[in-house]
Amino acid sequence: MMTKVLFVCMGNICRSPSAEGVFRHMVAEAGLADVVSVDSAGTHSFHIGEPPDARAQAAARKRGYDISGSTARLVTPEDFREFDLILAMDWENLSALQQQCPKVYQHKLMLLMRFANEFEEATVPDPYYGGPEGFNKVLDYLEDACQGVLELVRKRATQYQAA
Repeated sequence: MMTKVLFVCMGNICRSPSAEGVFRHMVAEAGLADVVSVDSAGTHSFHIGEPPDARAQAAARKRGYDISGSTARLVTPEDFREFDLILAMDWENLSALQQQCPKVYQHKLMLLMRFANEFEEATVPDPYYGGPEGFNKVLDYLEDACQGVLELVRKRATQYQAA
């Protein structure tokens, strides 16, 4: 059984493609690439079709993540049905998702930082209007929270294999 995870931010060029890259790397290292699917999307159409922000790519590359292949896209109605976890970076994007999402799928919507163990912040800050240090802080948060998400999908994969 495939577990599908979607990371969501506003424009899908900074936080969510970074989360996708971090999590995809973790999933591959854990040997779960055949049972976990990862994607990212945005709640706003500002950057559709664009690659991730160059600063996000540079910060990710320094930590061994390649996010250059990602292309910004909008969340679609099908995403709510297709994905098992839809993880928003902040309250604004969670609210936008809640407004679009059919009630039957609302349980899939969560803040990504709910899975963090090291950091207590509720949201991943938007680094777009700041300097490079903001992108490094985002990666710190993403690595922490994605580790928690990995634990969840690993348990899910193990349960399905045992069944």
